[in-house]
Amino acid sequence: MAETLEIDRERQLLWVTLHRPERLNALSPGMIEELGTLFDRLADDDATRVVVMRGAGRAFCAGWDLKQESNDGGLTGSVDAALRLQRRFSSVIIKMRRVPQPIIACVHGAATGGGLSVALGADVRIAGESARMSCAYIRVGVGGCDAGSSYFLPRIVGASVAAELILTGNFIDAARAERVGLVSRVVPDAELEAAGRALAENMLRNSPLGVRLSKECLNVAIDAPSLEAVIAMEDRNQVLAAQCGEFRAALRAFAERSR
Repeated sequence: MAETLEIDRERQLLWVTLHRPERLNALSPGMIEELGTLFDRLADDDATRVVVMRGAGRAFCAGWDLKQESNDGGLTGSVDAALRLQRRFSSVIIKMRRVPQPIIACVHGAATGGGLSVALGADVRIAGESARMSCAYIRVGVGGCDAGSSYFLPRIVGASVAAELILTGNFIDAARAERVGLVSRVVPDAELEAAGRALAENMLRNSPLGVRLSKECLNVAIDAPSLEAVIAMEDRNQVLAAQCGEFRAALRAFAERSR
């Protein structure tokens, strides 16, 4: 039973809602633990094929809960304890990329600091018109590179925009985020859930193995040393996927239409 997450299943689609609306879904040690447990389970969950993440209330996620930090001394405690907590959070982002299911982040309101890192860990980001994102970490006295942000941002928006966001901590609104490719598209907030569901359904209509191998290949290709290395993986994936029933069914359907 999760206390900071709401998890709802629609057949092969899993909705994961960050649920601390009174704190703008700010990250707490408890939420970090629950997210880590969730993605550990998804690694071997064949019944779930796509995950959609969203935030309850007025925001996606306002980053690390500074109020709880000031009360509990999480990152300001001993170096050993702070590093363990930091690593627990950063491991969540790694797990998001490793799970076989595509993850769609539906971002509205604030996605700042660690909340931006969670959004960056998703495979696809859709924004509501109210979305405002920032590398807020640097505005509170720590570095602007956190939980994968310095890895993802240059690859998504390019080095210059990434440096601007990381070094200033300034907000980027939904319209500019779409222009620079930080999000795939922007919709009115009231249509964000429907847009996330439609995108998930477009993924679900494809071969489960094909989608899984495609996510894996995309993640590897980002850091591949050469075109030849990427093509070798793509060749392997296509041969593997061609052995599944979906490809044979598609061939039969094509043959029927061609008669």
